[in-house]
Amino acid sequence: MALQTKFSTTEPERPISAGARIGHVHLKVADIERALGFYVGVLGFTLTQTFGDRAAFLAAGGYHHHIALNTWESLGAPPPPPGTTGLYHLAVLYPTRAELGDALRRLDAAGIRLDGAADHGVSEALYLRDPDQNGVELYWDRPESEWPRDADGTLHMGNLRLDLAGLRAEGAASE
Repeated sequence: MALQTKFSTTEPERPISAGARIGHVHLKVADIERALGFYVGVLGFTLTQTFGDRAAFLAAGGYHHHIALNTWESLGAPPPPPGTTGLYHLAVLYPTRAELGDALRRLDAAGIRLDGAADHGVSEALYLRDPDQNGVELYWDRPESEWPRDADGTLHMGNLRLDLAGLRAEGAASE
């Protein structure tokens, strides 16, 4: 049954606050230790709390949690099959290109293969899968003053080839 709505799908009557942000993501995983190996061991998030052996909370920079992991409904379960609805990917925003380059070097060292990489004009992004096959995007935003725009100000994001060698080199230079 399709959802029927009388509301606009293009322009909100009342826009959400400009200060609104996506606060955290909570993922169902099959194996907490395996997921921690990826999110803590490879990406470098800090474990802030556990609830027994069935849930864990991870953060960067002293925050309470950016990522929550649980096995409450998914212990030992396979990932959802392709072609179904659900989370496409979670995105981790890095503050600088050099820090994204460092993340790429961490992935390389762990032998984690990228699904893709792109220069979107407004950002540069790496795409991969976690051990439970959840999509993960690692990216950094260019300063807004550098975003590609027409003379009338219309934004033009793209999907160009990302210079991975240059990104790795910038990550190495930040060490």
